[in-house]
Amino acid sequence: MKLLQVATACALSLFVGHAAIAAEAPIKIGFPIPLTGEIPKVGEGSKYAAEMLKEEINAKGGLQVGDKKYPLEFIYEDNESKPESAVNVTLKLIERDKVLAIVGPQSSRQAVPAGGVANDEEVPLITPWSTNPDATKDRPWVFRGAFLDPFQAPVAVDFTTKTFKAKKAAVVFEVSNDYSKGLADNFKEAFEKVHGKGSVVAMESHGPKDQDFSAQLTKIIAAKPDFIFVPENYSFAALIVPQARDLGYKGPFMGSDAWGSAELFNLCGKDCVGQYFSTHYTAEGATGKTKEFIDKYQAKYGYVPDDVAALTWDSINIVLNAIQQAGKIDPDLKKERKIIRDNMANMAKFDGITGSMKFDANRDPIKCAVIVRVTDKGTFAFVESVCPK
Repeated sequence: MKLLQVATACALSLFVGHAAIAAEAPIKIGFPIPLTGEIPKVGEGSKYAAEMLKEEINAKGGLQVGDKKYPLEFIYEDNESKPESAVNVTLKLIERDKVLAIVGPQSSRQAVPAGGVANDEEVPLITPWSTNPDATKDRPWVFRGAFLDPFQAPVAVDFTTKTFKAKKAAVVFEVSNDYSKGLADNFKEAFEKVHGKGSVVAMESHGPKDQDFSAQLTKIIAAKPDFIFVPENYSFAALIVPQARDLGYKGPFMGSDAWGSAELFNLCGKDCVGQYFSTHYTAEGATGKTKEFIDKYQAKYGYVPDDVAALTWDSINIVLNAIQQAGKIDPDLKKERKIIRDNMANMAKFDGITGSMKFDANRDPIKCAVIVRVTDKGTFAFVESVCPK
């Protein structure tokens, strides 16, 4: 009888112990990402990376914070690649879902307005992929995981000057996209600083729904640039490059980090082969934890992760590290959000799979860029790394 009582007590103790673990409220993180619209592959890569990380941590019982483990709950909302949708779903994640922090949006076009909402509501937000300075400017609650356009633009200028022997450049960009227009303007300023006023011989813009760029490209070709700079999302780059070839342009293109999608080659094909763009990381030659991430992602999803997936992985880990630093989770949502924000702001350095980074006073990382070339297999071959001076 005593043996039965002891066994029953042990079983009850074990049950209570498991119930206590299961009773910990989940850590909720929101993701306002583009699952539809102009750049759905960006949303897919973001979600895939997030799900892979969440599954790994939850398989171990959850995120270790002090002496407790908390399950992760990731909530995904489709921002439809639209600024207004990004604002709406960000508010929904904050007010309805009561998330502790937000990872996203990705594109500057959505990150700039959504970041304003998060800052006003005092919720920590980190945009993994946005490179426009306005996303974080004067917003103490907003962070980023990517380098800035004022850094990326001179990288493109230096590379094209050296590689193409370029003295004249042309630019085509989307006028309503904060990322595209901002990078175009930064490039023009940087190129003319090196080559003189008027060396950017054409600056042609287009709208967000345009599919035919023949008018802009005809003017660009007539200006006889040494290359065309295309600071566009991969979906537009895959239209612009072939159309330029059809119009007889035989010169090189230089792209930006928004080219770095697994869909670029599928949409652009042979016309993009041999072209270059600046980006945040490359799978080629990866080692250590970067290679581990790539191998796991490829095995799980069937293709090599692009830069937005890797940046999302790093950005989530920055948030999780900030949560862990406190050693406990404050039950007061407002206080916990402030703790996370403060810990993120005080994070002097983070070693991620996209490289080691330090954060400046604007909560922007100081990190290296990578130049890659599109191969005939659709991969992105490493050319060189460029780090801040």
